[in-house]
Amino acid sequence: MSEPEIATPEVGASDTVALTVPADSAYVSVLRTVTASLAARRDFTIEEIDDLRIAVDEASALLLPHAGPGAQLNAAFTGGADSLQVEVSLSPGPDEDVPTEDGAIDETSFAWMVLAALADEVRTDRSSEALSLTLVKARGARG
Repeated sequence: MSEPEIATPEVGASDTVALTVPADSAYVSVLRTVTASLAARRDFTIEEIDDLRIAVDEASALLLPHAGPGAQLNAAFTGGADSLQVEVSLSPGPDEDVPTEDGAIDETSFAWMVLAALADEVRTDRSSEALSLTLVKARGARG
């Protein structure tokens, strides 16, 4: 008797998963776990999944020093079957503002260099609502 096949729906380019956790290092593991799960669903290799987990960890580490009371760490995961885009952002607490230019992401830090080495593309953005880092990893992009 053969094992029944379980149909897994295709991962579409319009699929988006959003997650919000308190801006506390204790919750970064949740973001890493979701990242690994979504990358595995897109058939990334173990090494690529590890790269993404570490990249999300580094992105969070760059944002968390800017968090005040009540701040939230948000992650939005999008992409197609062969890529994953992760936007990690920090929404300030109710009585705070988004950090100014002087309080922005340090793109000369070791954490930034690690993040840039692990992802195929990295960019920062600051709006009136959040400070964010977006990273993109394509499956099999690096030999």
